[in-house]
Amino acid sequence: MAMGHVVLKEFHLADSDNSPSEYFDDYSRMYTDMPFLVMLEEKDGAYVPSRTLRASDLTPLAGEENAEWKPVLLDENTDEIAIPSGTIGSRWDKSGRWNLELKNVVSGEEIWPCKSLVQKHDDVLSVAFPYFGNQENEQEIFQHTDHNSILNRHVPVRKVSTKDGDVYVATVFDLMMANYGVDQGLGGDNVATSFDDDIPYTPAWQEKITGVSRDKVITVAREFADKTRGKSMVILGAAVNHWYHMDMIYRGIINLLMMCGCIGKSGGGWSHYVGQEKLRPQTGWQPLAFGLDWHRPPRHMNSTSFFYNHSNQWRYEKLDVKEILSPLADQEKWEKYSLIDCNVRSERMGWLPSAPQLQENPLELSKQAKQAGQSSAEYVVDRLKNDSLHFSCEDPDEPRNFPRNLFIWRSNILGSSGKGHEYTCSE
Repeated sequence: MAMGHVVLKEFHLADSDNSPSEYFDDYSRMYTDMPFLVMLEEKDGAYVPSRTLRASDLTPLAGEENAEWKPVLLDENTDEIAIPSGTIGSRWDKSGRWNLELKNVVSGEEIWPCKSLVQKHDDVLSVAFPYFGNQENEQEIFQHTDHNSILNRHVPVRKVSTKDGDVYVATVFDLMMANYGVDQGLGGDNVATSFDDDIPYTPAWQEKITGVSRDKVITVAREFADKTRGKSMVILGAAVNHWYHMDMIYRGIINLLMMCGCIGKSGGGWSHYVGQEKLRPQTGWQPLAFGLDWHRPPRHMNSTSFFYNHSNQWRYEKLDVKEILSPLADQEKWEKYSLIDCNVRSERMGWLPSAPQLQENPLELSKQAKQAGQSSAEYVVDRLKNDSLHFSCEDPDEPRNFPRNLFIWRSNILGSSGKGHEYTCSE
């Protein structure tokens, strides 16, 4: 995060002290989501980021095929909202315009995405960002700081008319700059005027947590970005990969790679050193293991959730949902949930693949669907709706929901890979 702060300030911010890198600027407009517009909603006297503005929100563009899957941006050439090619909506419509050419998919004209609204905003709003590095809940594991749980920072916005009324929107880039605490000359608190300010996420801020000198962070960040034109690489191994919040840590690293135009660049990007020893036989083994002749791509369950559920680790959970809940979230809405409940909800909504999946044998369900004159999907959906069929994860103590077969390939379940093998042994 602190390296990202340095890169954003010195290589992306245009002010009297800095001129942005032309390569980084072009890359971020063409290949990242930094120019896309995000809607803001009012909450407790401030605004919070909501979701991306989509073509389906705008009357002139709502008739586009897959409009709900086409986020929009502001075209600097026309100062009008446009749908760029390359979004997921274009990937699955019939236009074939899902490459990353900078063109308006409606008109076919060339566009130049607007990355920041600092020079062309309608207003400047105070936007609230969550901060997780303080001591909100008692714990003795992590270093922390004394900053507030909610940091309000100024963001330039435009007002846009949607089908449901006027809304304020900001670019992903401007929200990112605010979240990193980079001062864009908009005033307000919680932004840093120098790298020595104790503001999340400056080099000085990280020094108090990690003990790493701010000067070293600044030097490494500059050397990672300066004159590299994207030929900088992050090499990562299992140390970060095995933490439950590794996805958040990964995003901090990926942000840095996007800021510096490293992804897709020869000699740059991400080198992940976990699991290579298993890949050699994968090409021949995978079609058999995952039934690729029936359906592809397969959806794999993460092993952490599998063992957490089926070895009863959830019964011994000491962490409460509210301890890791965003300070911007509705606290009452999550009051009755435990972490296993969140896993179950994710599986029910299709976000998290699970195994076993359903309480009844899928082969039998297929036969029953045929007898009922329905497709397997229609039959399963109907039974889930009328509550006669359940997901296995809803009742892990029900014998019908126990895993029946476990094929171990180049792993050590009891020694290390069980993600809590002492619980696995006790079960």
